[in-house]
Amino acid sequence: MTQPLLEIRNVSKTYATPEGGSVQALKGVSLDITQGEFIVLLGPSGCGKTTLLRTIAGLEYPDSGEILLDGARIDDKPAYARPVNTVFQSYALFPHMSVAENIAFGLEMEKLSKEEIAQRVETTLIQIKLTGYGRRKPSQLSGGQQQRVALGRALIKGPRVLLLDEPLSALDLKLRRGMQVELKRLQQDTGITFVFVTHDQEEAMSMGDRIAVFSEGEVVQLDTPREMYRNPANRFVADFIGETNLFPCEIHAGVVSINGQVVPVQSLAENAIIGENGSSVVAIRPEDLIITQNQGILAGVVRDVIFTGSAVRVHVTIGSEEVVAVLPSHGVSVPERGIEVQLGAIEGTIRVLAS
Repeated sequence: MTQPLLEIRNVSKTYATPEGGSVQALKGVSLDITQGEFIVLLGPSGCGKTTLLRTIAGLEYPDSGEILLDGARIDDKPAYARPVNTVFQSYALFPHMSVAENIAFGLEMEKLSKEEIAQRVETTLIQIKLTGYGRRKPSQLSGGQQQRVALGRALIKGPRVLLLDEPLSALDLKLRRGMQVELKRLQQDTGITFVFVTHDQEEAMSMGDRIAVFSEGEVVQLDTPREMYRNPANRFVADFIGETNLFPCEIHAGVVSINGQVVPVQSLAENAIIGENGSSVVAIRPEDLIITQNQGILAGVVRDVIFTGSAVRVHVTIGSEEVVAVLPSHGVSVPERGIEVQLGAIEGTIRVLAS
């Protein structure tokens, strides 16, 4: 078996609070990251993902555990001695320097020849699609262009791992989506391992080869985007990744029921996680719900019908709960507001998760 490029072994980190208490930011986190992988650390604020990134970068030191790169420990080395580079949320460009000077800064510190620096800067400008912009100052660039300069400055030294701490969060939605595509292509072209931190699950799904979902200092699931979406490990992941409808359920002798209505066996996913009665929920993605006139699992009243262009979102009230079904905007019958409907599910799409 090929040795991982980056190994994070049982890393823990605790911070003291101003009130005299403590917060455990990382609780024995272990991850193996392979050469050339684009891995995303995903989770809500305060979950530990940025702390882990900073321990890899050498900006923080773990209280316990080890971090290995190419089989050698780096967690005891200072940041400048680690073959990694970091791109921060704030681009931290030098305003008095030109684009080319910003990109060349790291190589200047290494005392390389002017000829080699100039050649590598030109190659990097091509990579980040800023050919001809070398003489401009950061203030003369758009936000997306400044982001590219920050990337170029980090990439030019050829790091073994590039660490990115929410680098796209300052961009508007359209530019952000464009940069997501460019970043992914850049990573594939260079073959450099990217470790990318974000709280945006859509961004994580569109970019990562694998996603590590963090919750309260722990990795609760590590998987491909597709596998994580279709087979979340627990209620937290199902609720955090994409949109899902969650219902308390009862389980007796292997039979799952919601509000007394038995869920057909064929509707359940093959690898559904069956928890103990009283601690489980049924999870159904909105696009997996079917609106029928009979033989449904749940019955309710249509509260709203919202046209979004490519789809129609149908909000259905079931007792005190509200669920959402997402239907295609053409080719299917869409119910009107106020009518009673029944809801079924596409075969093999319902999961039962430990809550």
